[in-house]
Amino acid sequence: MVQTVHIIGGGLAGSEAAWQLVNRGIAVVIHEMRPKVKTAVHKTGDFAELVCSNSFRGSDVSKNAVGVLHEELRRMDSLIMATGETARVPAGGAFAVDRDIFSSNVTKALTEHPLVTVEYGEVTSLPEDAPTILATGPLTTTKLAEHILTLADTKHLSFFDAVAPIIAVDSIDMSKAWKQSRYDKGDGSDYINCPLDKEQYFAFIDAIINAEHSVGHNPEDKDTPYFEGCLPIEVMAQRGVETLRFGPMKPKGLTNSHNPTEKAYAVVQLRQDNKLGTLYNMVGFQTQMKWGEQKRILRTIPGLENAEIVRYGVIHKNTFINSPTLLDEQMRLKARPNVRVAGQVSGVEGYVESTAMGALAGILTAHELMGTPIDPPPATSMTGALISHITFGADAKTFQPMNINYGLLPPLDYKHNKKERKPAYGERALTHFDEWLKSIKININVA
Repeated sequence: MVQTVHIIGGGLAGSEAAWQLVNRGIAVVIHEMRPKVKTAVHKTGDFAELVCSNSFRGSDVSKNAVGVLHEELRRMDSLIMATGETARVPAGGAFAVDRDIFSSNVTKALTEHPLVTVEYGEVTSLPEDAPTILATGPLTTTKLAEHILTLADTKHLSFFDAVAPIIAVDSIDMSKAWKQSRYDKGDGSDYINCPLDKEQYFAFIDAIINAEHSVGHNPEDKDTPYFEGCLPIEVMAQRGVETLRFGPMKPKGLTNSHNPTEKAYAVVQLRQDNKLGTLYNMVGFQTQMKWGEQKRILRTIPGLENAEIVRYGVIHKNTFINSPTLLDEQMRLKARPNVRVAGQVSGVEGYVESTAMGALAGILTAHELMGTPIDPPPATSMTGALISHITFGADAKTFQPMNINYGLLPPLDYKHNKKERKPAYGERALTHFDEWLKSIKININVA
């Protein structure tokens, strides 16, 4: 009789791992501490609740590595990708969802499945023998983290991640702001843009540099590194006054419909956050400013003078393990081989990457329990590149969370010009991924 698999964490990775297992006839117990134990950023007890953004990023398989990863997940019959389609909202070339509809539908799909049992409450230690998938994400509780540290006899890594504010759309002054996707991608209603001239921009930079922060003043926080892909705006501003203007506030590809002949010095973009189009999040505006400071400073942005901030930016500590040291090539803890580690706690960064590692952990576990163990997908695929990177490809001494990118893939067999390179990587990835799927006899739907 095949054993029941215990999944610790009901986030994106844990939810996807559970789905892959139950669809192969293997029962699971999902251990989720929420809502009994709250976190600094989650608002509900639903599975797969999104907190940092509502976007799964670019979906173009010819241009985006993450778009290819989307497609690989679809070919694994991913619950997260399928549910994302039911909750999708306009976002130009990005794949964005209504957070509430999305997490509610994921929760419904899992809790109504006959092979799923849910146990709410904090887990403080890993099982010694039961097959387990650790998918606690970046907010792993202190007790469980300490248990893992003791078990692995090593130091963990941590960094601070920040959440961007969300604005009520009817509080935005559209006589100053305008709707347009950068370079006119999408139907033009996906993003709202607030322009700043040079004087306004430098005043804004000065204000956020001198704002009061809610964290970062404790001695133990001083040397904690941030993840480069999700820096607070204050940290970016401290790196140079022009940093934000060449980052999330870049004006390229945008034309002010109120004054087409005058180019903005910088632009704040807001992206639709829910299906109703009533909420917009500030793109790239992760922040650790105190809430009163956020209200004061963000309202200096043209168009946001009367902004209703329905969710303030907050900062929280993320935890992840040193996977190249602690995991084998099957994602198993070397110190406790009955445990696979998936999602952000394994050292991947991003919603889609976490989902992919959850799917793979579920598939590898299922085959192991069914007595048909398999190898992970090849490193030329996006999913394979991620697992290769975290288990043996990265330098353990400098290991940091990583989004999927073309740099994780082995070089192409022959030279391509710059325009051809990304599509070639994507075509090779999907071809090799399909070959892997067929080799492990998964019924796939190839588009």
